[in-house]
Amino acid sequence: MTILRSFVTSLAWVCLTYPFIADGWAQAYPAKVVRYIVPMSPGSGADTIGRIVTGGLTQVFGQQVIVDNRTGAAGNIGAEAAARAPADGYTLFQASSTHAANVSLYRNLSYDLVRDFAPVTQLASSPSIVVVHPSLPVKSIAELVKLAKSKPGAINYASTGVGSATWVAGELFKGMAGVNLQHVPYRGGGEALTAIVAGEVSVYFAPFAVALPQVRQGRLRPLAVTTTKRLPLLPEYPTVAELGYTGYQSGNWYGIVAPVKTPKEIIATIRGAVVTVLNDPNASKRLSDLGYVSVGDQPEEFAAFIKSEIATLAKIIQQTGATAN
Repeated sequence: MTILRSFVTSLAWVCLTYPFIADGWAQAYPAKVVRYIVPMSPGSGADTIGRIVTGGLTQVFGQQVIVDNRTGAAGNIGAEAAARAPADGYTLFQASSTHAANVSLYRNLSYDLVRDFAPVTQLASSPSIVVVHPSLPVKSIAELVKLAKSKPGAINYASTGVGSATWVAGELFKGMAGVNLQHVPYRGGGEALTAIVAGEVSVYFAPFAVALPQVRQGRLRPLAVTTTKRLPLLPEYPTVAELGYTGYQSGNWYGIVAPVKTPKEIIATIRGAVVTVLNDPNASKRLSDLGYVSVGDQPEEFAAFIKSEIATLAKIIQQTGATAN
């Protein structure tokens, strides 16, 4: 009886204290350096937001969060590395709309965006801006369309690869405007931006964050933005939609996911830290100045958003007949 009573007492103590033990375990995270995989090149829009976020997380965590740029294969190389990483919270992956498109573009992906990852939170969305090299003799979307129709296939546009937000924006424009622009893919946003600034390509449906500094310095000429409403930072430039292409909208989004079996307590800790960063006045200003719209939603909301994006982009890809295989 004494042994039984002792066992029951011990069991009751464990049950009562388990939430606090679990809490303490979650709060102990992170106890070492956290790797944050950005699957795009340094200097790209993805890299820019990744470094803002990791800088803030380093301060919040009191542990270093380092960016690991794993470029190539339209973001698939970085995604595969993240999917195979231990599910302990020490490898985070910055996914984007590119990965939602890859689901339909690639037949034999080595990872599954829904099955292999646990959503943490959507970081932000980023609009795009249609820019041209100053040597191209156009100052409006109408002039670009006119020139492109007069010289089918002679004008090229840069992208960060088939399936990227820059490619989706370009292909949507081609279809709606009825023009033939030659697609020139690059390994990352940094390379694409360098190419158009150098005049190697003529048009780029560029992430607003990376194009804005070049626009302000006169190295690129903006024609229009890809959002449904004009942007406060460039209110004088119209949307593509208001120029006669009703329904045109394109852009990118970024979010954090972790290997699928990462404990929920750690997911909650990471999400809470990210929201703290997004709400920080300095980080918030840096993001908004670059045209980003912060989100910070719940994991369940981000999961639903990813699934809806996969479905939406699948329709666009089917219409273009594009494939990466």
